[in-house]
Amino acid sequence: MAFTASIDESSSRAARLPKAERREQLMAVARSVFAEQGYHTTSMEIIAETAGVSKPLLYQHFPSKLDLYLALLDAGIDELLDKSDASLRDITDNKLRVIATVQTYFEFVDDPQDAYRLVFESDLTNEPEVRARLERLEREVIKRIAAVIKQDTGLSETQATLLGAGLHGMAQVAATNWLRDPSLPRSDAAELVSLLSWRGISGFPLSHPPTSPLMAQ
Repeated sequence: MAFTASIDESSSRAARLPKAERREQLMAVARSVFAEQGYHTTSMEIIAETAGVSKPLLYQHFPSKLDLYLALLDAGIDELLDKSDASLRDITDNKLRVIATVQTYFEFVDDPQDAYRLVFESDLTNEPEVRARLERLEREVIKRIAAVIKQDTGLSETQATLLGAGLHGMAQVAATNWLRDPSLPRSDAAELVSLLSWRGISGFPLSHPPTSPLMAQ
């Protein structure tokens, strides 16, 4: 059969590729398939066929569909954290660091490789290993933002962490919403959200932080 011949030829070519390169190629194909079809609809057979390799070859690299998905999730999370770190590394002005953090989210969701869908729109959030990774990402991003807030405002770590969680949520939701309707240029959208974020943060420190919402009015 022509299909069998195609798979055999693909497997032959695959055997000549370095293991690391083949793994990256398989992950790129799987990322696209998962993003388009979701975890539950996608099968290892579909991924193998799309990649032009045999199922045994795919299983050599990833023992199960979940292992493959987790590898992609780890890669997407590492990518976002690396971009966040890079955006903050050489910036000392805290206003610019907040802006850079928000821009990082917009750049991430606008990535044509669809890594953001695996991270923010996973249909497997009830899986403990997936949930643990998403929670780790949230903690790491909030920690980075809170460090900037604490340095700029002098608030306690607890207060800065709470504000960091708020900024994290704002950036994530705004960026994802923008992707659904990108009529506003990405840079303008990121700047708009950054301005809102910074105007709120720049209101600190408070000489007597409010102990309740009513006292803040």
